Amino acid sequence: MSRQVLLVRHTQVALAWRGRCYGHSDMGLSRAGAAHARILARQLAQWAPDVVLHSGLRRTRILAEAIAAFTGLPAQADPAWMERDFGDWEGRSWAAIWRETGNAMDGMIDDAEAYRPGDGETTMEMAARAIAAWQSLPARRALVITHGGPIAAIIATRQGTPVTDWPRLVPATGACLELP
Repeated sequence: MSRQVLLVRHTQVALAWRGRCYGHSDMGLSRAGAAHARILARQLAQWAPDVVLHSGLRRTRILAEAIAAFTGLPAQADPAWMERDFGDWEGRSWAAIWRETGNAMDGMIDDAEAYRPGDGETTMEMAARAIAAWQSLPARRALVITHGGPIAAIIATRQGTPVTDWPRLVPATGACLELP
């Protein structure tokens, strides 16, 4: 049997974080996000995974643990699936970051190998971490609750998509993508 992977982006985060940079920050879900996670958990459990992984951040753990309750599988944390580390940008509004840095934030795309937003992780460091996590998946049917950045990096790498097009590959919150 060939490997199947279901990548799921966490559901909507707490409303206080709307419009803010939150990469590695650990916040919960909004009421709508929690309700969506409860519905999604039942549906995802029917996919019958062999393993349920999540990034370890609360916004992924909530959904993973709900799936685990339906499947009887443990929800396993793997920090390799975390979102990009935005360093000292974490928790700040995107508008404030823009006022401070202007179009320098374009370096995440224009200089993906070297630009460190907030002295955090480069785009290619995040991508390498996500690809390594992808390549080390332990099961034939792996369900991974993760974040937009790692999902976009995996899709882009598999498709040979240039970094300039990666932002369009970031899925909506709660979106699911099955990959062989």
